[in-house]
Amino acid sequence: MMELVQRASSCFIHTAKFSSPQKSRHLANSSCKSRKKKTQTNTTSSNFARTKSLVVRASDEVDTAVVLDKPTLRPPRFQVFDGSPAPFGATARDGGVNFAVFSMNAVSATLCLTTLSDSQDKRVMEQISLDPLTNKTGDVWHVFLKGDFTEMVYGYKFDGDFSPQGGHYYDSSQLLLDPYAKAVVSRGEFGVLGPEGDCWPQMACMVPSPDAQFDWEGDLPLKLPQRDLVIYELHVRGFTRHDSSRTEFPGTYVGVVEKLDHLKELGVNCIELMPCHEFNELEYYSYNSVLGDYKMNFWGYSTINYFSPMIRYSSTGNLDCGHGAINEFKLLVKEAHKREIEVIMDVVFNHTAEGNEKGPTLSFRGVDNSVFYMLAPKGEFYNYSGCGNTFNCNHPVVRQFILDCLRYWVTEMHVDGFRFDLASILTRGSSLWDAVNVYGHPTEGDFLTTGTPLSNPPLIDMISSDPVLRGVKLLAEAWDCGLYQVGHFPHWGIWSEWNGKYRDTVRQFIKGTDGFAGAFAECLCGSPNLYQVGGRKPWNSINFVCAHDGFTLADLVMYNDKHNLANGEDNNDGENHNNSWNCGQEGEFASISVKKLRKRQMRNFFLCLMVSQGVPMIYMGDEYGHTKGGNNNTYCHDNYINYFRWDKKEEASPDFFRFCCLMTQLRRESESLGLNDFPTAERLQWHGHSPGMPDWSEASRFVAFTLIDSVKGALYIAFNTSHLPVTISLPERPGYRWEPLVDTSKPAPFDFLTDDLPERDTAIKQYAHFLDANLYPMLSYSSIILVLSPDNDA
Repeated sequence: MMELVQRASSCFIHTAKFSSPQKSRHLANSSCKSRKKKTQTNTTSSNFARTKSLVVRASDEVDTAVVLDKPTLRPPRFQVFDGSPAPFGATARDGGVNFAVFSMNAVSATLCLTTLSDSQDKRVMEQISLDPLTNKTGDVWHVFLKGDFTEMVYGYKFDGDFSPQGGHYYDSSQLLLDPYAKAVVSRGEFGVLGPEGDCWPQMACMVPSPDAQFDWEGDLPLKLPQRDLVIYELHVRGFTRHDSSRTEFPGTYVGVVEKLDHLKELGVNCIELMPCHEFNELEYYSYNSVLGDYKMNFWGYSTINYFSPMIRYSSTGNLDCGHGAINEFKLLVKEAHKREIEVIMDVVFNHTAEGNEKGPTLSFRGVDNSVFYMLAPKGEFYNYSGCGNTFNCNHPVVRQFILDCLRYWVTEMHVDGFRFDLASILTRGSSLWDAVNVYGHPTEGDFLTTGTPLSNPPLIDMISSDPVLRGVKLLAEAWDCGLYQVGHFPHWGIWSEWNGKYRDTVRQFIKGTDGFAGAFAECLCGSPNLYQVGGRKPWNSINFVCAHDGFTLADLVMYNDKHNLANGEDNNDGENHNNSWNCGQEGEFASISVKKLRKRQMRNFFLCLMVSQGVPMIYMGDEYGHTKGGNNNTYCHDNYINYFRWDKKEEASPDFFRFCCLMTQLRRESESLGLNDFPTAERLQWHGHSPGMPDWSEASRFVAFTLIDSVKGALYIAFNTSHLPVTISLPERPGYRWEPLVDTSKPAPFDFLTDDLPERDTAIKQYAHFLDANLYPMLSYSSIILVLSPDNDA
């Protein structure tokens, strides 16, 4: 009889009234003991099928019948055990999966599992309530399951206070993503709405498989010296989405792999991927009457999950619950490494897709809002990102989360470094109100308030000191909405910066603005005015003229003003101060003379980028002159505006693309164009129109210098950004003569005189009478590179 009662406790008891308290206690105790022994428990009513009723007569101790559904037993879906608090996330091990998630302020937690198809219909198949006594250690909820996880996905539900003024947004009906999930599934195809036109369909997390494998083929980190890098900022979808790419899987990681040889030809040895963490491209979804299409979150600076590769950048989509996206990202990294190309990720730890209190609750807000976000005393969201919220980066839990995430991408995905979007937010104090919580000890001085810039931010310290991360490339976009730290970002000697001051100065000088000659010379030397005093090197400066945010290189010389009407915001969005010049006429259609000047200016910018000390970065499409029609804020366009035009690249091959390839090759072959330290007078000498007489006056538009090079012998490089031509005197080098190599005023292919150019000798003879007199004529808005060669006639 006791066996039957115990068995009944696992079934559906319609009526059970015991006359003996001891029997009732024994039944309860037996249930408790089974939990403590970590024995199998049933999780939902679906473990049994209900059939006709059976009336069981007990002994005299039972005065009321126990009416049971006759069980048709089938094996339960999962065996449930206490689990372990580490590691965070879902981890396949010991024949099952361990689930662990942090939530300090939740009063209850439920692990929810379902199939991919049921998840899309917003149905949950299994709900496992976690016992605070046995499934919680400290602030970590955990459970270990054994069973069949085929095609299963998971999420969590948390309960607790819903009090926005207290910083809490708990809602037990909301299925949430695990912050440590390794893949997120929802919609399988980029830009396609969910069921019933839903832009935010239910999302769920991939359950890891112990059988998941990837053949890295012995791949190891390249560890290229940073001073040797030529970085290429690349958007995964935009790179191959256009029909002219002729790739098998356009707009995907695999599509990029098919085009890696283009980057190799260009001379790129590092790609900086625009955000590839899971984001929702339908976040801004709305009809755009200007173009007749729909606005998208194309750039992806609105992260949903930091461990998950963007699943709709994979060719497989949701078909395998995200495993394919992981493997395709790994394939991209592996194939890039085979070509000696490193991969850097653009990561957005400054804010998330959940926005402010009006945004969706997807993960962090429902797990523990007051921990993951920077909050004001009454629960308001600080908005240093300009995107609705600010990630609470220097909170102890959050900074450990960020560290774990970065380590994962390095160790598991083999990436070579990171570019941190709005990195100044990473230096701000967390909303813990006192220095003890931020530093672990009291500090002298004023009371520390939320968002205060810290001279020694704990997160930057942890990353810089981490034995795994300190060996990878760390690039900071050293500003946010209220803080500009270019040249002053806390660096521990290893952080580099997107040098926004380089961009602004080079644009001003090349277009012929007075007063920038001295600042331009600093840029050519790697910006020692910004980095030398702090102990950094030229390669800590990431030099760029154009990036995803702002004008393309072609638009920089075609437009004086932004033309953002296609964004549907009445041209009110985007930067107003572009430091651009249209060369005399606004827009793509212009006279032949204006078009020639524009090509010259593009070559001037690219030449400057390649001869400057520091690390050059090229924006995708600039190598063939991609235009966005003067739109300097193309975040919302999944169309031709942002797509790489492979047909245009082919048209430009004998012209600007050739010039770019040759300039990157010259940089790679010249020992002096990627120095490990700032050049001194022993190597570099400044000149003006006459040797050794530089002009740093306010009106100067001419900068020239010679550079001793152990491979080339010496280089003479000059920029004339005046509207007037000039004939310059060259430095005397007895026994040698200067030979022309690059002149941006010449039409292709004579803009770069390669050894195999059929008419090279004829072209050089045209300079002979000038060079014999140690002179060289420069047209307006042009730049040159001369190489020192032995004078056989001397």
